[in-house]
Amino acid sequence: MRHNNRKHKLGVSGTHRAAMMGNLMTALITHGRIETTISKARALRPVMEKIITLAKKAEKANDTARKLHYRRLAIARVRDKKAVAQLFDERVTEFTERNGGYTRIYKLGQRIGDAAEMALIEFVDGNDEGYNAKPKKKTAAKKVVKADDAEEEEAPADDAVEAKAEVAEAEAEVIDAKEEAADAKEDVAEAKEDVAEAKEDVAEAKEDVVAAKEAVVEAKEEAAEEKKDA
Repeated sequence: MRHNNRKHKLGVSGTHRAAMMGNLMTALITHGRIETTISKARALRPVMEKIITLAKKAEKANDTARKLHYRRLAIARVRDKKAVAQLFDERVTEFTERNGGYTRIYKLGQRIGDAAEMALIEFVDGNDEGYNAKPKKKTAAKKVVKADDAEEEEAPADDAVEAKAEVAEAEAEVIDAKEEAADAKEDVAEAKEDVAEAKEDVAEAKEDVVAAKEAVVEAKEEAAEEKKDA
């Protein structure tokens, strides 16, 4: 059963789907926008955003080995070194100040011929009006603090700031670990699907071999009967 294992299958095998997503990501990184079917666009969006997240992590990482690690993870999925280099070296600055919403999908209607629903998927520019509009901050009521209490709170303030920074770093590391674990689970699921498909192919091949052997036996028997009749 495929409980809690929802993803876009697109009616193809796991290896075919991985290659298709790699080609679509390469085209999107190279051209900034591509036209495809709406089902492929919806399947491409989460995969592309994960690759952008890897690029952002590489941009923020201080360790050269860590940057190379993220780049190799992206190359393994995109399968095009030039496209990955363009994303990591040029386009990544467009996404560093955002936590999502890197792509946008427009519906284009039906395609002439097979009436497939078409869509346009593109990168959202950092200067888009949707990102320039800042939400209004709520004005909190000012609290009156006594002078004695203020002096007592000044001392532990620095420690509290440092503790918050450490907690934030720890949370960021936990999030990175969870994302890597999710990617690993997806890879394992795809590998299991490939193994199941390979087993089916082997079973079909065995059936073909058995049928061929039976045909050979029948041919030999017919040949033997013809010799007897002759």
